[in-house]
Amino acid sequence: MQTATPVPRKAPRPRADALRNRERIVTAAREMFVEFGPDVPLDEIARRAGVGNATVYRNFPDRDALVREVVCSVMDRTSEAAEIALAETGDAFEALESFVHTAADERISALCPMVQSTFDQHHPDLEAARERVEELTQQLMDRAKAAGQMRADVGVGDVMVAVAQLSRPPAGTACANFDRFSHRTLQLFLDGLRAPARSELPGTAVTMEDLRQDCPVSSD
Repeated sequence: MQTATPVPRKAPRPRADALRNRERIVTAAREMFVEFGPDVPLDEIARRAGVGNATVYRNFPDRDALVREVVCSVMDRTSEAAEIALAETGDAFEALESFVHTAADERISALCPMVQSTFDQHHPDLEAARERVEELTQQLMDRAKAAGQMRADVGVGDVMVAVAQLSRPPAGTACANFDRFSHRTLQLFLDGLRAPARSELPGTAVTMEDLRQDCPVSSD
């Protein structure tokens, strides 16, 4: 008599409350990383999320896993904003402007440097999220250039540097209401991207590969 091959059991789906707890932890961690940096105690993150310490460690075995999840979630939301902008059928440059301001609101400037604290800076989740943001940003820029609205001598790296630098408070300051300054400064930068260009930029358009080669992530 032939023995029936056992049917593999499907992994149980996470319960709704477990998913909510994970989302609350990531949200609280994002807020506190922006406010206090990546070394904020996990106990404090658990307290803000309204969960126990064990719940945090059950979802994220160490700080690196939590930082990676926060950065990926921010990048994913930034990509979603880019997709929404690409779906707009109106002014191509205004779509790019909307995306840049949304990216600044996601605090990429504060969170992306935290990738330096992870042991695996080339984790596939991080690389996939980063590549998606870069590709979508390139599409938005290409569309604005094709419409003759954006100067041709800028690259994705130029935009990413501006978002990172112009949405970060000046060093040594505690500026609680920096948003009202950062969006004003970002708009000045965006106006400088419009065609026709009023000046010639030094150097060449900056690509993301240029940034990775000239500004490597520290291994310290």
